[in-house]
Amino acid sequence: MNIDITFQELTPALHDIYIKTGITSYNQHYRHLWPNGDTTTYIEHSFTKTILEEEDNNKNSALYLIKSGIDYVGLLKITLHKNIKGLEAKDALYLDKIYILKEFAGKGVGNKSLKFVESIAKKRSKKAIFLESMQKGPALPFYLKNDFDIVAESTVPFKNVIEEEKPMFLLKKMI
Repeated sequence: MNIDITFQELTPALHDIYIKTGITSYNQHYRHLWPNGDTTTYIEHSFTKTILEEEDNNKNSALYLIKSGIDYVGLLKITLHKNIKGLEAKDALYLDKIYILKEFAGKGVGNKSLKFVESIAKKRSKKAIFLESMQKGPALPFYLKNDFDIVAESTVPFKNVIEEEKPMFLLKKMI
C-alpha cells in the first residue's frame, strides 16, 4: 500500500519534531547496533538542538521532514556537495540520513524519498548520489533494488558499536 507523502523543508519551528522523529525512527531500526540497545552516542551526535541548529545553518545541508497527511513519518538529511569516490563536490550529492518510522515502512515512503532526493540531484546537475548502508538488514536490498551499486566498504564511525554490526557499504547511483 502506497501512501501520499510530502517533503517539508526544515525550519526552526520544526526542530523539535525533527529531533523526535529522528530519535524514534533511529531507535526503532538500530538499537541492535549498540551494547544494551543504548543509542545515546548516536543521538548525541545527530539529534540534539545544538547539532540540528548547526546542520540547519549549514548551506551545504538540506534537511527535510517526510509527512503523510498530518503525520510526520520520517526525515532526510542531504549534503548537497561532497567530494566522494572520484567525483568532485559539484558532481556528487550525499544522502546522510533517511529515517522512516517503522509503522510507515513498506508503504512506498522510501521509494518516494529516493525519487525526491534524485530530483534534487538532477536540479543541481549532479552526476551521482551516494549513501551508506549497513551490510546486514533490509536497507541494503532496498537500495540495490533502486539502482544503487556498492562501490566501497566502510564502517560505522563510532567505537562503541557492536563490532560485528559495524560493516557498511558505500553505495552510488548514477544520475
